[in-house]
Amino acid sequence: MDMYSGYIGRLISELSVLPGIGNKTAQRLAFHIINMPAEQVEKLAGAMTEAKEHIRYCSECFTLTDREKCPVCSNPARNRKQIMVVESPRDMTAYEKTHKYEGVYHVLHGAINPSLGIGPSDIRLAELIKRLQSDVDEVIIATNSSIEGETTAMYISKLIKPTGIKVTRIASGVPVGGELEYIDEITLSRALDARVEL
Repeated sequence: MDMYSGYIGRLISELSVLPGIGNKTAQRLAFHIINMPAEQVEKLAGAMTEAKEHIRYCSECFTLTDREKCPVCSNPARNRKQIMVVESPRDMTAYEKTHKYEGVYHVLHGAINPSLGIGPSDIRLAELIKRLQSDVDEVIIATNSSIEGETTAMYISKLIKPTGIKVTRIASGVPVGGELEYIDEITLSRALDARVEL
C-alpha cells in the first residue's frame, strides 16, 4: 500500500534512483525538500536543470566542464608532456586535491569489464591514443585497483609501449579494490610519487 500521495510518492521514487540513495534516504530528502522555502526549491531545481543543459565533456581530457576546455586543460602552466589516465572525473578531482600533480589528465569514463559487456571501444581509449600523437613523454595510469582497473591498465600499457612513450602505474598506498575518490590526499600523493614503469 502506498503511504504517500502521488506527488510525494513520485518525488521519493525519483530520488531513490540516484546512486547511494535508498528508500529511507529518499524519503528523508523528499520531506526535507517539501519543507524548504519555495525559492530554495526553485534554486535547487534550476541548478540541476542548468547543469544538465550546460555541462559537457572537455574537448581535450573529457572531464566534465561548462566550457570548451576544463580549467586544467586551459591552464598554460600544466605539463602537457605528462598525461594521467583516470577512470572518472571524481578520480581526477581526487588527484587535483593533492596539489602535487602538475601534468594533464585523460578521463576514460569507465574501465574494461567484459562481464558487463564494456570493451575498449566503450571507454575513451581512441581519444587517448589520438592525444599521444602530440609531444608526450609519460602516461601515468591511475585506474582503480580493482580487477577492471588492472585489466584496463594492462591493456593501455600494451597499446602505448610500442610508441616508446614511458608508461607508469600508480603504486603502493592505494588498496586493492579501493576507489580513488575515497582515498585521502596524502595516500594519493605517495602513490603518485612511488609510481612504477609498466
